[in-house]
Amino acid sequence: MNVQTEPRRSKEELMEKLQQPDLITGSEILLRSLLLEGVECVFGYPGGAVLYIYDAMHGFSDFNHLLTRHEQGAIHAADGYARSTGKVGVCIATSGPGATNLVTGIATAYMDSVPLVVITGNVATSFIGTDAFQEADITGITMPITKHSYLVRDVEDLPRIIHEAFHIANTGRKGPVLIDIPKDVSANKVIFKPAKEVSIRGYNPTVQPNKLQIDKLLKAIEEAERPVIIAGGGVVYADAAEELMEFVNKTQIPIATTLLGLSGFPSGHELWMGMPGMHGTYTANTAIQNADLLISIGSRFDDRVTMNLNGFAPKVKKIAHIDVDPAEIGKNVRTDIPCVGDVKAVLAYANTKARPAQSKAWIAEMQANRENFPLKYNDDNGELKPQYVIEMISETTKGEAIVTTDVGQHQMWAAQFYKFKNPRSIVTSGGLGTMGFGFPSAIGAQMGNPDKLVISINGDGGMQMCAQELAICAINNIPVKVVIINNQVLGMVRQWQEIIYDNRYSHIDLAGSPDFVKLAEAYGVKGLRAKTKEEAHRVWQEALDTPGPVVVEFVVPKGENVFPMVKAGDTISDMLMGDSE
Repeated sequence: MNVQTEPRRSKEELMEKLQQPDLITGSEILLRSLLLEGVECVFGYPGGAVLYIYDAMHGFSDFNHLLTRHEQGAIHAADGYARSTGKVGVCIATSGPGATNLVTGIATAYMDSVPLVVITGNVATSFIGTDAFQEADITGITMPITKHSYLVRDVEDLPRIIHEAFHIANTGRKGPVLIDIPKDVSANKVIFKPAKEVSIRGYNPTVQPNKLQIDKLLKAIEEAERPVIIAGGGVVYADAAEELMEFVNKTQIPIATTLLGLSGFPSGHELWMGMPGMHGTYTANTAIQNADLLISIGSRFDDRVTMNLNGFAPKVKKIAHIDVDPAEIGKNVRTDIPCVGDVKAVLAYANTKARPAQSKAWIAEMQANRENFPLKYNDDNGELKPQYVIEMISETTKGEAIVTTDVGQHQMWAAQFYKFKNPRSIVTSGGLGTMGFGFPSAIGAQMGNPDKLVISINGDGGMQMCAQELAICAINNIPVKVVIINNQVLGMVRQWQEIIYDNRYSHIDLAGSPDFVKLAEAYGVKGLRAKTKEEAHRVWQEALDTPGPVVVEFVVPKGENVFPMVKAGDTISDMLMGDSE
C-alpha cells in the first residue's frame, strides 16, 4: 500500500509505516525522512525541478506543507519556526531562481546560528554543467553561508544525507545545511532503508568543556570587584536560560544581554542592565567600560556591541569567553580564559562551584545608574511616539508574547522598550540585518507555537518587502498580529543621515507606500490604523480581541530617533543620549 494515499493515523502507526522497506522514489524518501526527523511543517514554493517532490505530497495527509508567496518568505518562515521552537526549520524551493531567492534567508540564518535544512531542486544530473534551463550551482553559491552542502547524485544516499543534514544543522554551533536534489534523483526508485546513525569523519563539535578552564573563571569571579556578563543568543540556542539565571544569582554579577540574547534573561531581574552597544543602555555600556572582569556567554563580541575595539572595556583585567565555537574565541577581543563547550554544559558545571564576586558596591553603582539614566523619550507634545507604542504592546501582553521584528529603528525600540520574560520570545535578524524578515518569520513562529500570541513589529519599509505573505495568513487563518510603525521614511538611514551626514537626506522618502489598511483588506485580513494615543489603545485592543490575523498601522512622526546611540568609529563611552542629555 502506498503511504501517501492513506488517511492520517496515530504517530506510532505512522512511524512504523514510514520505516517499511518499500520500493519508493527519491521524492517519497525525502518526505518519509523528514517525518522521521520529527518535522512538523515545511515551508516552500514549487517549480519544475521539484515537481516529483510536490507530486509525492499529493494526498499525503501526514505531511504538512505551507505554500508561501515567495521563496524568501518560505525561508524566513522556516527561520522564525526554528528560532521560536528550538527545532530545525525546513524549506523547499525549485532550482535556479527558486534556489537563489533563498540566499538572503540562508545568510540570515548562518549569521545568527539558526538550524535550517534547506532543500532545493536542480536539473537532472545529466544536464548539470550545461547551463540548462533554470540551472544554478546553488551549492557553490551558498558555500560561504552554510555549515555544509550536499549535491545528491545517487538516490541511495538520500536517507543518510538527510539524517546527517539534521545532525549537522542542530549540533555544535547551529546553522543552515543545504541539500540540492537533481530531478532524476527525486524520480529514481530504491528500496527505502532509513538512516539510524550518524558518523561524519572530521565533524565532532566540542560540547563538554574543559573543567580546569571553568575553575579558572570561577576563581577570577571570586576575586573580581567589578564583573560584567554579556549574554548572547548562544544562551537561548543552548536552552541554558535556567542555568544562566542560577549562575547570575550565585555569582552576583550584573548582566547585559545582546539583541539576540534578550530573551535569555528576564528583563525584570535586579541585576539586568539592558542591551549593550550602539543602541545600548547607559548602564550596560558604562558597566562594560569600567569592568575589571568581562564574561561573554554565547556572544561573539559583534561590532555593534563592542563598537571601536581600541576603546572597548579599557579597564578590564581579564576577559572570559564561553562559546561552543572555538573559532570565536579570541577572534575579535583578546581572551584570557577560554571556555569552549555547550553553554548549558559549561554553566551547569560552573553552578556546582560558583561563589559570589566582591560586587556589592559595584551592584549599588549599577543600580543607581539604571535609576538615574533610564531609557526615555520626549512624550510631552501628545504625539503618538513609536516608543509609546512598544511600551503599550509590552504592557498589554505582560511580556509573554513571541515578538518578531524587521530591521531598523522599530527593531531597536522593540529591543529597548519591550520587556522580554521568556526564552525564544524575540525573533529578529541580528548579524545580517535583513529587511523583509520580520513578517514571514512571525508566520513560522506562529506555526511552531499555535497556542501563543505572536506579534510581528515592522517598519513601513521592510513590510513592503514581504507583504504578499498576508495571503497565507488569510487563507490559513494564521493569527499573527502585524504591527507597522509607519514613519513614512527609511528611519534608521534617515537618522544616520541626520547625525553623521549633516542632514543630507538622500533617497529615504517612502512616499507612495500603500494604504496598509486597504492592503490588508485586499488580502482578506482585518486592517486598523491609529494616529493618536487614544486610537492606539483602542485599535490594539481590537486586534488582540480578534481571533485571526490583523494588521495594525501606527502612524508616528518622521523625525524620531533611537537613543542612546554610539556613532561608528566611537567607543561605547561616547553615547549620544538624545532628549536626556
